[in-house]
Amino acid sequence: MPGPAAALLEVAANSVASALAAQDGGAGRVELCAALELGGVTPSYAEIATARDRLTIPLYVLIRPRAGDFLYNDFECEVMLRDIEVCASLGCDGVVLGALDAEGRIDQARCRALIGAAGPLGVTFHRAFDMAADQAQALEAVIGLGCGRVLSSGAQASAVEGATALRALVEQAAGRVVVMPGAGVHADNIAALARATGAREFHASAKRALPSGMHHRQADPGDMVAGEWRSDATEVRAMVSVLQDLAEREMPTATWHGAS
Repeated sequence: MPGPAAALLEVAANSVASALAAQDGGAGRVELCAALELGGVTPSYAEIATARDRLTIPLYVLIRPRAGDFLYNDFECEVMLRDIEVCASLGCDGVVLGALDAEGRIDQARCRALIGAAGPLGVTFHRAFDMAADQAQALEAVIGLGCGRVLSSGAQASAVEGATALRALVEQAAGRVVVMPGAGVHADNIAALARATGAREFHASAKRALPSGMHHRQADPGDMVAGEWRSDATEVRAMVSVLQDLAEREMPTATWHGAS
């Protein structure tokens, strides 16, 4: 009799290099974005195309036209629609999207239009969900829209802090949508988070700071001398190992919701 399936780790990758590190570390899926320090925005066409060419694991792309809130105007929605069309044309596996109205409800009309543009692509509702006024109501709206998963920290600064709320969301979802904890997820807390929430998919950037390779430095360069943040294959591998070990020892197969 086969053992339980391992849970899935999705890595938020801020570059092609990060995406490849995620794949090398054993991640099950990449969410490609830019400007992680701003919560993530849509990466460039070239970044998406290059990642699609290089990756063999599923590639989802963040559809977010700017930093800040999730109340979008018509022009921003047109940009998002076109970005989704690009993702579909390049053969991406899915998109990560979301929009709210001014009262903190899921903006059903805008989200339906975006999801319609995605067609057969998988859809994750991103952390706009955590800004919703009523989490339970928002979850039912996301399910009604037909999203495959929702990324959430339980409306807290980190998924660890929001573990109780995430457990309630997992139970409310009852397999109708995958609740994927994210924010502050690391190798040293992912096992406890899995036990506390009952979730089977997890989201992490697994990033570390890389120093600049520049030898020449200007005297007053502002913020243009730093290196970069990049997903680290070793950290990804550590989290994947923890989840695999947890699945073998503790998690029943019945709680696994798939990895599409």
